[in-house]
Amino acid sequence: MNVKQTAGRRSVLHISGAGPAGLAAAITYAKAGGQAIVHERKTSVGSRFHGDFQGQENWTSRTDILGELASMGIQPDFPHTAFRELIAYSPDGREFHLSSDVPLFYLVHRGSGPDSLDTALLRQALELGVEIRFGDRISKLPDGGICAEGPKAGDVIAADYQFDTDMQDGAYAALSDDLAPKGYAYLLIHQGHATLASCMYDDFHREHIHLEKTVAFFQQRLGFSMGEHAKRFGGLGNVSYPKSAIKGKILYAGEAAGFQDALWGFGMRYAMISGHLAAQAWLRDQPLAYDQMWRQVLGGRMRAGIVNRYMFSRLGDKGYVRFLEHLTKCRDVRGWLGQQHREQWFTRLLFPWADRMLPSKRKNENCTHPGCTCTWCRCARGQADV
Repeated sequence: MNVKQTAGRRSVLHISGAGPAGLAAAITYAKAGGQAIVHERKTSVGSRFHGDFQGQENWTSRTDILGELASMGIQPDFPHTAFRELIAYSPDGREFHLSSDVPLFYLVHRGSGPDSLDTALLRQALELGVEIRFGDRISKLPDGGICAEGPKAGDVIAADYQFDTDMQDGAYAALSDDLAPKGYAYLLIHQGHATLASCMYDDFHREHIHLEKTVAFFQQRLGFSMGEHAKRFGGLGNVSYPKSAIKGKILYAGEAAGFQDALWGFGMRYAMISGHLAAQAWLRDQPLAYDQMWRQVLGGRMRAGIVNRYMFSRLGDKGYVRFLEHLTKCRDVRGWLGQQHREQWFTRLLFPWADRMLPSKRKNENCTHPGCTCTWCRCARGQADV
């Protein structure tokens, strides 16, 4: 996915959103000698996050994510810690040890702090001469560009705590509809800091109950106290397989297009890949080629992810036990997970059904109004620009 130089004068590329997708697009465009301007409505990068830990998954492709980023011209110079082991709990509290010779995921910080993924991407963009306009809420891209504004509705939500601890480094997960309906709960610990979360695909209105049950579950098994300075926060994510990620001359990347693994909601990898591909299409002066490009790189993985999500949502607590029992028997957990994210004949067969059964809560923003240049369409609703 290396950027190819194109001849001729390049126009200024306007990008809405300074998340991983938007900054990946800006880095790609600037590395090829183009001028990129990123419009970010918040006053800093990573404002959706709070210094919490997230796992950068490393199983949806055979290629290691750090090498994949480097091949796109994005330097993996952000702090990251490889995790090859994970302790998972079934609904009845049974413990399952999962491991891999190759990292299952890389632990990264999210937020506006100096050691976050977001800040590292910002630094790389600025060093390349990218212009970042903070506090600039742009609602239209009249000359086209890339929309990477993040999620607009919740197909999955996460309720989290961030706290300090004297526990040893470790990664823990739990599958239980009582803790995280149709999703999973996790606890990530590194160098005295911890993030605990319930990631839910259902029963959102009781998120506070599921989060407190998650806290009690992990405390009972691991014996820790969060203390009075624990910070509570939350977030949401969009997952969909778009018919097109193009509206006029606007290319949609990251969660703005629904690009996220539907199974467990990992989206950083897909965000940066899609931002990179959108910038490549712009560099080639072939924006309409973007759909073909993302489908070739991400399409099979996303279709498999939606089938996986549908099947996982049908398991229930008894099914989670069997799922973990099977994973424990795998010699190569990463390899098995990767195989499930590679499109196969039955995936192609089941995808249309699974896609219909799992409609995204994100509204279809594709506008038929002639000449619409809204990043998120307001034409049909007659709303003024905001």
